[in-house]
Amino acid sequence: MTPSSALSALSCQPSDTPWPTADWPEANVPDHVDSASLDRLLDIAFSDPAPDRMGETHAFLAVHRGRIVSERYWREYTVSDTYPSWSQAKSITHALVGILAQQGLIDVHAPADVPEWHEADDPRRHITLDQLLRMSSGLKFAEDYVDAGVSDVIEMLFGGGKDDVAGFAANFPLVQEPGSTWSYASGTTNIVARCAARALGKSGDDFRSWMFRELFEPIGIQSAQPKFDAQGTFIGSSFCYATARDFARFGLLYMRDGVWNGQRILPESWVDYARTPTKTPPTESLGYGAHWWLGMCGPGSFSANGYQGQYTVLVPDLDLILVRHGNSMDEKGDEVRRWLAQVADCFR
Repeated sequence: MTPSSALSALSCQPSDTPWPTADWPEANVPDHVDSASLDRLLDIAFSDPAPDRMGETHAFLAVHRGRIVSERYWREYTVSDTYPSWSQAKSITHALVGILAQQGLIDVHAPADVPEWHEADDPRRHITLDQLLRMSSGLKFAEDYVDAGVSDVIEMLFGGGKDDVAGFAANFPLVQEPGSTWSYASGTTNIVARCAARALGKSGDDFRSWMFRELFEPIGIQSAQPKFDAQGTFIGSSFCYATARDFARFGLLYMRDGVWNGQRILPESWVDYARTPTKTPPTESLGYGAHWWLGMCGPGSFSANGYQGQYTVLVPDLDLILVRHGNSMDEKGDEVRRWLAQVADCFR
């Protein structure tokens, strides 16, 4: 978990940092912010009908220095509605593994505890949790959300693998040497989620209760709705609904280096581990760390990204968190990401 020396420091915690365990404090947009450009960008995103180039934006939230400075919802959507995480859940899974590491129950640099790989002659038995968290396991998996041809992720979430998502993913063969190649795969995260359950010795409702006790409740998240498969495994690749404000709470935990109001929730250096770069192919426009994406809103920024345009973006040098939920298909994703980068630039 050694952080890269190239990482920018996390935002310094102001002496009057609020902790929105119960309610989010609100503030006006600071004077230095380009309010006119921010308003214009929000008007574009929330125009009705939705703009063709980026699809529907259902919720937006900007948290600056721990206070909500901008918030908007589309049509019938409200502050109390919950929104799909899709792959933002992967970053929640990263937090759960961190808590287990802090409790001495799991070692990310040790081979992953995967029953399907326990045979002595199985080359997969050497795959580490770190390699899984970095999407560098070497396992075969087709990550394609368009049901046209082979889509292992659709089969896992909605087809023959849905009752045992981790077992489904763990049965894929190696196609690359572990640690040698980056390949984004939701199956990887569900293997990690089952490893977490095995380390804890709890699954299903018991694991859910642990999630709330150790992660959600200490930081004031009440709306979270994590989903489990028939085996009791948290579907950590894809399914944890929450309000926009609760996704922002999760972001603030990472912005504050895993500490909440004096209580260390995540181990020291765990946030730096999340944003230490993994080598990705030249065709990947964003960087990747350990179950967090890198660089969407400038150097040092990192984000939890989900299908159809679900984002929790952290910009440490601005002490800024941006949350966006909506319905934007893959071909519109680049425009949504550009829009978020433009919103962040309004705060520079």
